[in-house]
Amino acid sequence: MYNLDPITGILIAANVILSLKGFDNRSFFERYKFNVGQIRRGDQIRMFSSGFLHVDYTHLIFNMLTLYFFAHTVIFELGTLNFIILYIASLIFGNLLSLYFHKDEFWYSAVGASGAVTGILYAAILLYPEMKLFMFFVPIPIPGYVFGIGYLLYSIYGMKNRIGNIGHDAHFGGAVGGYVVTLVLMPSLFKTDLGHIALL
Repeated sequence: MYNLDPITGILIAANVILSLKGFDNRSFFERYKFNVGQIRRGDQIRMFSSGFLHVDYTHLIFNMLTLYFFAHTVIFELGTLNFIILYIASLIFGNLLSLYFHKDEFWYSAVGASGAVTGILYAAILLYPEMKLFMFFVPIPIPGYVFGIGYLLYSIYGMKNRIGNIGHDAHFGGAVGGYVVTLVLMPSLFKTDLGHIALL
């Protein structure tokens, strides 16, 4: 689970390099962040580029650690090309859901790889639903599918109540993207794990 595959290294390096540039160059950050007004005016590159920018070091480190811990599981089961497809699709799904919920808030902005990373996390949970994970404030390991359900419920609650400076909609969209794309890429899961698929 903790192997650093070449593609994972490339993605982490890209996130780190572009995020650091964004930290030091505000105009670069503003040019490529997710912003509803600019996207609706046709600046579609932001739907992708915003996934490689972060607000601060904590945001960046948390996302990259999550990617590091779960990427190998997905690559091992789906292969490198499908992993790339899954990562990009989850990133776009997350931003599409953000755009949908905030389409009339032209000032709304966001950055981060959270949508893509959440998609990878949910793909790993679908592939290994009994893996043991830790949820915040719960000091004992819980099955992956329980974590997945809990996190989705929290994301829905966060979306409805706009809790904190967190893109809950991007997390939820990324999870849905990871879920759907994983099932498309590995339909055999419908035969081997239908129960967990239904729960998630």
